[in-house]
Amino acid sequence: MRDAGTRDAAKRPQQPKPTNPLFPLVFIGPMAAGKTRIGRLVARALDVPFVDTDARIVAEHGAIKDLFELHGEEHFRALERAAVAQALTEKTVVSLGGGAVLDPGTQADLARCSVVYLSVSAQAVRRRLGGGKRPLLRNGIADWKRIYNQRRPTYEALASIRFDTSHRPSDAIANAVVTWTITRT
Repeated sequence: MRDAGTRDAAKRPQQPKPTNPLFPLVFIGPMAAGKTRIGRLVARALDVPFVDTDARIVAEHGAIKDLFELHGEEHFRALERAAVAQALTEKTVVSLGGGAVLDPGTQADLARCSVVYLSVSAQAVRRRLGGGKRPLLRNGIADWKRIYNQRRPTYEALASIRFDTSHRPSDAIANAVVTWTITRT
């Protein structure tokens, strides 16, 4: 993975080249990293559709919080896997929910994609989350830190490139992603 903000980032093992070097272009990372906001900006700049897999799930099945409460996390993850698998067949920019990368099938699918990992500091997340209710964050930022620390190695292993969103404006990051995407062709 190349860290766009650090010149001497550790190199990761080579992944198979995507069948189409541009699409799908997939955003991964923890909750509140800005995947949807930045993904939407990138899609607009590249003039392609944008898909937020969480939004698709909500549109088809109802609120994520309700899905967790009524059916449990396992049911939600099955819906998420289906939404991700569908989105990854499209010529689009895709934003995945933070936990989507936990599924082995999704991990295998992402090996054939251009994957942008958006990282973020706990301090920045604290400001972004405010009083919002997320099913996995019953204990607030402490849960976020625990979940991020568990998932971080997976994000890093899957990423083609990484951008930290803690302090840079979304449009600046989106422009950097667009430049990186275009220069890969």
